[in-house]
Amino acid sequence: MTTLWDRSRQVAVEAILDTAVRLFTEQGYERTTIAQIAREAGISQRSLFRYFGTKEDLVCGDQEALGELLRRTVEQQPAEVSAWDALRAGFEVALTASHTPERVLELSRLIFDTPSLRARYIEKRLRWQAELVPVVQARLDPGHGDASDPRARAIVATVFACVDTATELWARHDGQLDLADLYDQCLAAVRGTD
Repeated sequence: MTTLWDRSRQVAVEAILDTAVRLFTEQGYERTTIAQIAREAGISQRSLFRYFGTKEDLVCGDQEALGELLRRTVEQQPAEVSAWDALRAGFEVALTASHTPERVLELSRLIFDTPSLRARYIEKRLRWQAELVPVVQARLDPGHGDASDPRARAIVATVFACVDTATELWARHDGQLDLADLYDQCLAAVRGTD
């Protein structure tokens, strides 16, 4: 059950994020300061840091929670679902878990257009990949987990590359293309099934 405090916190987070995204878009991520964001959002810097641990978190969000959601969703897929389809289902949930498609588009543009944000994004995604490898390995070979078997790592790396490529294309085309279709095209291209 969502409490009044939870709803109030969510409203505050959205207001801060709206302000930050507007400023980042208007003047660039690097030129926008935390002090500016806090001032325009009508809160102190200290309060802003209670909601967002770092400036990057304003754009990249709580990647640990999203990574955990992704891992859990992949794990919960029925046993007969392939590793490929389980990962696709995980990303479908993770991409829409925190924001509207419009907000995801804004944040994706910022990430792909700002080298420091992109580096932070990649760093966090590498952790997600490492956490997913044993989950995919268990799906490929239940009860056995041969650490020298490259299949799980290759599948996870391929899926992440396809998700990132599809998301970047989607953002570059202002969300006019279908993200799921772009992902399917990317995956078909690398798997040779197009």
